[in-house]
Amino acid sequence: MGKTKTLVGALLAVATLTVTGCSGGGAASTEEAAAPTDPSRTSGTIKVLTQRTDLVQSGALDAYAAEFNKIYPKVKVKFEGLTDYEGEVKIRMNTEDYGDVLMIPAAVSKNDYPKFFAPLGPSIEMSDKYRFSDKTTVGSKVYGIAQFGTANGFIYNKALWKKAGITAWPNSPEEFLAGLKAIKAKTGATPYYTNFKDGWPLVQWSANIGSATCSEEANNKLAGPVSPWKPGSELGVIDTLLYDIVKDGLSEKDPSTTNWEASKSMLAKGEIGSMMVGSWSITQMKDAAKKAGKNPDDISFMPVPVQRENGQCATLVSDYQQAVNAHSEHKEAARAWIDWFTEKSGYSAKEGAVPTLKSAPMPATLKDFVDNDVTFVERSESKTGAVNDIDNAAEIGLNKPDYRQKLIDIARGAQKGSLEDYFTELNKKWDEAAKTAGS
Repeated sequence: MGKTKTLVGALLAVATLTVTGCSGGGAASTEEAAAPTDPSRTSGTIKVLTQRTDLVQSGALDAYAAEFNKIYPKVKVKFEGLTDYEGEVKIRMNTEDYGDVLMIPAAVSKNDYPKFFAPLGPSIEMSDKYRFSDKTTVGSKVYGIAQFGTANGFIYNKALWKKAGITAWPNSPEEFLAGLKAIKAKTGATPYYTNFKDGWPLVQWSANIGSATCSEEANNKLAGPVSPWKPGSELGVIDTLLYDIVKDGLSEKDPSTTNWEASKSMLAKGEIGSMMVGSWSITQMKDAAKKAGKNPDDISFMPVPVQRENGQCATLVSDYQQAVNAHSEHKEAARAWIDWFTEKSGYSAKEGAVPTLKSAPMPATLKDFVDNDVTFVERSESKTGAVNDIDNAAEIGLNKPDYRQKLIDIARGAQKGSLEDYFTELNKKWDEAAKTAGS
């Protein structure tokens, strides 16, 4: 997938962490991977496992390591890029040999983190410095630091929207739909592209839970028999918008033929108006515009079209979390790499991503959000385990494409049913599962 490797981690922001897929680990780790106090004395050879095979092959990660060695000359960093990262690492974690630094796989249950990873510090201190720390907090300790984060919303072709007469962001689902209708009528372009066939982009809609109500607790509030698709709810608003887009004929004619890689060029050329993806995609879309001979400044990003009292909101969710193997013989060196990579490497800025370090500025890719006072909502993940337990028991799959694929099929008439009946069915499944799971 080349540069699309970043999306794997972005998806993990909403991926289940409750599937126990590793039986190794043994007793809980108690030895902290403490930050070095004297870089000149920190030493050892460490292996870093990564899903970014493209950066390994291009030598980009070696270039980062060379910069790191200017501060830590006695630490040798080796990289291993894994194409099937999740599958490979899950198998390796049945042993003690799974690198010194790794991205935490989705297959590891959050409560099992202490079995596999060394604690990095107390949650109170870490949360003051880093975003997303509660995602890996077990007890009062943090076990992972995010590579970076992503803001959520719609990627869109600003020039195409302007051609259709729209220069301001829509403030409501109704205004968004009106904008798509104008694009269809005035330009002939496909107003919205679902990426139905690839599937994973449909999961991106779940990353916006918290945008409609501007609430950090929105995801946590799903942990119970709360009928998540009731009128006015986060999922009710989000999924109704997707349904209406398709029902009104504002998406591609045949969802079964969509293609993610092709869609980047199509959006860059103005053949597509908008898509739901995280802000990690902005740099990829701008690159696609350059390759197509188009203006990369035509590519822009807008928040979910819901206007609150204080403006519009966008959720921030974590990418892959970096952790230190509990069995590593060079924990200090491993921690040195994580801290440097997070704070000094410039990696998140280069990727156009939200920095993990709270003191760092937002990337240039989100300048429009900053200039227009969009409120960034760092979504709490403290009850993610309970929410996932309910979701799994209900067999709905907030973090899988299937239920939204069915939503789209109902909207386009490929399956029988109505939106109201489907929401009623989903609410019933959720509430029934919540009585036995997630408590």
